[in-house]
Formats: sequence, C-alpha cells, structure tokens
Amino acid sequence: MKRRGRLRSTLGPQGAAGLAHRAADALGATSPGRKGTVARLMRVAAEHDAVWLGAAAVLGASGGRSARRAALRGIGSVAIVAAINHALAKPAARSSRPVLDALPQLFPRPSTASLPSSTMASAAAFASGVVLESPRYGLAALPFATGLAYVRARGGLDHRRRAAAGALVGVGAALLTCRWWPVKPEAAAAAAPPRRPAPALKEGKGLQLVVNPSSGIAWSKDTVETLRALLPEAVITVFEPGDDLLALLDQAAVRAVAEGGALGVYGGDGTVNAGSATAARHHVPLAVFPGGTFNHFAADLGNQTMDDVARAIRAGDAVTADVGRASSPARPGMPPEAGTQTAAQTDAQDHATDTFPSGDEQQLFLNTFSIGVYSELVHARERLEKRIGKWPALLVGLAKVLATGSPLSVVINGRHRRIWLLFAGNGIYHPAGFAPTYRTQLDDGLLDVRAVEAGTPLARTRLLLAVLTGTLHSSRVLTTAQVRRLELEVLEGEPHFAYDGEVTDATYRHLVLDKLPQAVTLYRPADQDQWLR
Repeated sequence: MKRRGRLRSTLGPQGAAGLAHRAADALGATSPGRKGTVARLMRVAAEHDAVWLGAAAVLGASGGRSARRAALRGIGSVAIVAAINHALAKPAARSSRPVLDALPQLFPRPSTASLPSSTMASAAAFASGVVLESPRYGLAALPFATGLAYVRARGGLDHRRRAAAGALVGVGAALLTCRWWPVKPEAAAAAAPPRRPAPALKEGKGLQLVVNPSSGIAWSKDTVETLRALLPEAVITVFEPGDDLLALLDQAAVRAVAEGGALGVYGGDGTVNAGSATAARHHVPLAVFPGGTFNHFAADLGNQTMDDVARAIRAGDAVTADVGRASSPARPGMPPEAGTQTAAQTDAQDHATDTFPSGDEQQLFLNTFSIGVYSELVHARERLEKRIGKWPALLVGLAKVLATGSPLSVVINGRHRRIWLLFAGNGIYHPAGFAPTYRTQLDDGLLDVRAVEAGTPLARTRLLLAVLTGTLHSSRVLTTAQVRRLELEVLEGEPHFAYDGEVTDATYRHLVLDKLPQAVTLYRPADQDQWLR
C-alpha cells in the first residue's frame, strides 16, 4: 500500500493521463529534426511491439524469479495479441483509422485498417500479463499503458472506441495465457514445523555448508565471499572437479551432528537431492541455498535468496517436508509401506531412512520421479524456455521427443499399459497436465502420478492437440492419480529413471514408489509462514 501511495503522489492528481499529456506537448514542441527522429522511433515501437520486447528484457534482468515470470507472461500476452491482429482483426476490418491531430508526426495514417487498436491491445496485454504474475511489478507497467491509452484516445469518439476495444482484447489475451500457464502464487508451499526445533546458529556457527559451483548460472567468484559475509562462522566446503560430492556431504553431516549444528547445500536440484538424502539419513536439519539454474525446490520452500536462508539459520526458523522414495521390492529387509505410517511414527520413519542408505537399488527425491521421455522433454523445454517462453518451449520439445522416442510397455499396480511417460511428484503439483510448476504443500503424504498413454488411437496427434488447446487435463491420453504407494514394472523399452531431473542408468526394472512423511527438516524464514495465515 505504501508503494502505491508513493506512485500516486509522484504522478499527481491527473495520474498517468496527465503525464502522457505533458509528454505529448513536449514532443510537439521539439525541433523538426528531433521530431522526425522521435516519430520514427515511436512508429517502430508502436507498429512492431519493440517497446514491449525491450520492457520485458529490462524487467527480466532487473528482478528475480518472479520478475522473469512476469516478463515472460507479459510478452506472451503480446504475442497472442499479435496473432489475433494479423490473423483475424486486420483482414476483418475495412474502415480507416482516424489520425491523431495533436501528434500527426508520431501517428500517421496507416496503410492497413486496425480495429481494434493493435497498439492499445499490446499495451493492455503486456501490463495485464505482468499484473497477473506479479502485482508489484505490474505497478511499473500500468502507468505507461494508461498514458498510452490517453494519447490514443485523444483523436475523437471513434478512436476512443477503437482504443477501448484494443484494451479489452489485450486484457483478454493476458487472461488467456492462464489456460496454458496458471499463475503461480507468491506464497511459499505450506509445511508443518518440526517436532524438534532446528538449532538457531548465530553467525552460522555449526553450519557445515557444501557448495557446488557447477550446478548453475548463479555461481560467481564472489559467491563464497557473500556466504561468508552472511554467515561468518560457517564452515564452507567447495566441491572441486574430481571430488566425490556424496562423500563430502556425508563428512559434513557427521561434523554437523557432532557440533549440534546443520548441513547446508548451495547448488541446483540435483545437489539439493543429494543433500536431503544425507540430511534425512543423519537426522540433521538442512539449509537449502538457491544456487542452481531453476531452483525448483528452493522456490517451493520459499528460499528465494541467500539472505532468506541466512536469516532462517540465524533465527532457527524451519519446517518439515516429505521425501519421495523409489526402491526395489527385491531388496531384503524392506520396511513397511510409507503409506501406512503417520506423522506420529517418528521412530518408524527413522528406521525407514536408516534401512535404505544411498545406493543403486533405492533413490530419494524431493521434487519428481519420472520414466520414459519425460526427462528428455524437461531438458528440451529448459533449453528453449528463456528464449521463447515455457509453453512454446514445451510444445517444441514435445514434438521432438514424440518424433524420436518410443513408448514403454509397463505394469502399474498390476495393470498392463503402454505409456510415453510417467511422472510422480513428491506432493500434489500444479497446474494439471504434464508441465507441473509448483506445489502448495510440502507434507501432504501423497504422490502425484501422471501418465501419458500410448495405447489410444492417434495418441501422438491427440496429445499435441490437447497441449495446443490447453485441454490436456481432460484428455483421454492423460491418466492421473494421487496415491501413497505405486508399484511399477518396465516390461519393454529403456526405462531411463530420472530423480529430480537427474537421469540414472538403472540395473533393475521393478520399483515401488512411496513416501517418507516429514522426513527432512528444512530452514526457511518465518515471514514465509506469515503468507499462509
């Protein structure tokens, strides 16, 4: 509310409209040479949406994860407007567009009809898309769009109608993006506090932090110095080429237990996966620093920055989370199903994690387990996502993997199936379909299972059409279930098991998926919990 108040006071009583009016008068008063230059720049921006590409680039570079998502949704909304304008509006409209008498140099009569106003539609689409994803960043985009609306509406009643129609089209385009890409809530996922409080480590004393600089783009030479400035008494171990990451984590956890401290990891989801398995095995709290390319788990947890994690460590603020497990039923000494445990059975959970140390025949996962072409699809999407947006990248990646991949013949809970992929999330993911993005709870005790069927007629074509139309969640090619335990056997095809995005070469084909409820204690700042109250 304070930011909005400052914004209103800056713009004055006339708001963005008054600002745009003064800018228009200033442009009209410039010299002919300068007017020609400004006119050309404005014309290029207005007719080719270059201004919104630039705005998206600035927004994405100036903020964090939420800013990048807002920029992608904004430019995606503009892309929908462009498609509507070129495919539908311009061929259908035959009336001429009035000239803005006040600024004829900036808005000459175009050679093609425009109903509704394409420039207004693009402005409304970008601003609405940013507001949907992040109201905070939307406050910066709205004044410019509002000012443009005023300038575009100065030409008379007829032009006001075109501008209003353009605004409606733009807002509708932004809302349409939610069909393929639902808005991620800013609140962190809900999770219960630990039964045993996590230690408050003043200045980081007792924290054993393992840093993996090869995990993603967040690493720089100053990263370790930043960590030392935040937690000066923490012991920081940097993973070097040739080191054994699992051995480093295990040694750090042993020291943390001896000091009554905690284990910390800085890296991507693969590093966090290894750290969580080590922390659960040694019953030591875990501090997750976002140091990877995408930081899926850290984002769900609410640890957006290194400072967030440092504040939680110093204060002892923590929550618990479930851990997914994939194990071979042929292994002797298998404990009871995790689905039969309750949160109160702490001893049973400890026994389960002790019975299954890290090894080839079992694997824990914090985010997702998958088989089939899912891992290839995720990697193809992530390579293209930052350039063309998540959903276009998903569609291109899907077309590629379906053209080159082969379905699997499997048995799921005793039923024979042919599938392209199977995804199992550690907790219920959103949105529906096979492009899950976020969770709203970290300790729900459930596996979110989604399988894309290959046995239905025209399965590939139906799958692509369902993705294009945003109807995959209701398509017959997608099967979903929320369970506590799943038994899976691969009969034909290469399984390519993937845990938290890391593909493994499995020597077995029969797995049981289940959960270890509230198996790991994780630091996160208390103000993230305030969002949920």
